[in-house]
Amino acid sequence: MPTLTMAPTLGDLVKYELNGNYNRETVTLKAGTSYLLGAVLGRITASGKYRLSPASPVTGDEGAETAVAVLIEAVDATAGDAAGLVIARGPAIVSKAALVFDASVDQPAEKAAKHAELAAVGIVPRETA
Repeated sequence: MPTLTMAPTLGDLVKYELNGNYNRETVTLKAGTSYLLGAVLGRITASGKYRLSPASPVTGDEGAETAVAVLIEAVDATAGDAAGLVIARGPAIVSKAALVFDASVDQPAEKAAKHAELAAVGIVPRETA
């Protein structure tokens, strides 16, 4: 019998949020990436667009190195900028296991720093909720 694998769902990611009308925002995602549910995003200062939050500043995308939001739907922005729904402020609790990081965020200390940045805006990553 084949093994079935299910993609992560919103319930796997969001464990608590005060009120979706307050916590969520629709944002513009920078083109060139297919964003997954749970993507940890930073805001590019110059354009106001969001992208995966890198471990260190990227020329042209300054500001995005600070994690400020979590994407709560998968969005394909490979062909151009796209709209996406994010948790932009807390109080909210998200599962650490469901968060998706930029490829440059690959060390435990870098992930811990992203968790702290999210917590600063009220989005608290937890092992279990």
